[in-house]
Amino acid sequence: MVRQVVVLGAGIVGVSVALELLDRGFEVTLMDRKFPGEETSYGNAGVWTRSSLVPINNPTLWKNLPKFVSNRTTALRYYLPFLMRNLNWTFRFLMNARHSKVLETAAALDQLISLSMQEHMRLVAAAGEEKRLSEKGWMFLYRNPAGFEASQLTRDIFDRFDLDTEILDADQISDLEPSLNRIFSAATWIKDAKSIDNPGALVAAYAKLFVAKGGKFVQKSAQSLSQSGSGWNVTTQDGDNVVCDDLVVALGPWSPGLLKTVSINVPMGYERGYHMHFRSATGGHLNRPICDASGGYVLAPMEQGYRLTTGVELDACDAPEKINQFEQAVSSAKEAFPLTGPVENTPWMGRRPTLPDSRPIIGAVPKRKGLWLAFGHQHIGFCTGPGTARVLADLMTGQSPPIDAKPFCAERYLA
Repeated sequence: MVRQVVVLGAGIVGVSVALELLDRGFEVTLMDRKFPGEETSYGNAGVWTRSSLVPINNPTLWKNLPKFVSNRTTALRYYLPFLMRNLNWTFRFLMNARHSKVLETAAALDQLISLSMQEHMRLVAAAGEEKRLSEKGWMFLYRNPAGFEASQLTRDIFDRFDLDTEILDADQISDLEPSLNRIFSAATWIKDAKSIDNPGALVAAYAKLFVAKGGKFVQKSAQSLSQSGSGWNVTTQDGDNVVCDDLVVALGPWSPGLLKTVSINVPMGYERGYHMHFRSATGGHLNRPICDASGGYVLAPMEQGYRLTTGVELDACDAPEKINQFEQAVSSAKEAFPLTGPVENTPWMGRRPTLPDSRPIIGAVPKRKGLWLAFGHQHIGFCTGPGTARVLADLMTGQSPPIDAKPFCAERYLA
């Protein structure tokens, strides 16, 4: 008999999972409170890159702790009461910043990102969205030699994993990006990175492909879970009950809250972030996304304008917005590039779910037959979603995934 699967969450991870399972012969229902691509997946910088294999909790975090104590940097802000209420996550997050742990995580993420980039290219073609793709790479920019030297560990890891990079001086930066003000002394150009001009629209296109192939999308909010015989039951906000043989929870930052309804507790932190689109002054143009390491922001050319995204804000998932970090990032960005009036009236905020080791959970819940997890992709869900789908579908069908799935197993937190 055809197995009925419900996938909760219509971000890049959930949509990719739903598509992959549909292709494997499952009967798939995709469910979310919003339309596909309208939550966390909407607001990223649109970059697919192996350089994302380095998690933010790496040894440089320890060196920068004195600077972060002020809680005024653009790269990292935190709400101390949240960290104190979640000491288990905070302590484990810091303990995973050791060099040996970072290399272990980098190796696992590199496999997942590489697989995802292959899968993305296949899906982009199937969805007819090739026009959104740029293959000009992206840059990490440094305003002074001290900032460049402080990034040596990251470059060492890039070299260890054979990333295609090139170190640029001020003149070479200007040759590639002549509209940037000459405030940067050095850059690392990630040459094999790709970027998309509208991440939310791409996720929506993947979802449209899913429906065209026979998948079903239901716009409802899941409120609770329960086991139902040999399967699972999802109770929605309006009191409907949806029964399935297999259930995939891919709700990103909202996954832990729903899993608590079946007494499953996951240690989760939230790397919240903000963005807004801006126009450029006459003649101003960027050829690729850039990350100003000193300024603590990313600026990416998008369909809507130039998307300015902030660094990390550690706080509760649905805590009130705090825009001081964003305002500081805008000020820094205007020093580098001729931005003019914003396109929107207010910044957008997204929540990036982060487990203590900065790796997602991909796989089955121990002793809960038919319950599968795919969340916790921190700020790199957009470039790991399709690979996650491939790994999870193989696990669900009893096949061997193309990469080692053990670093992502649920057992490391749900023994």
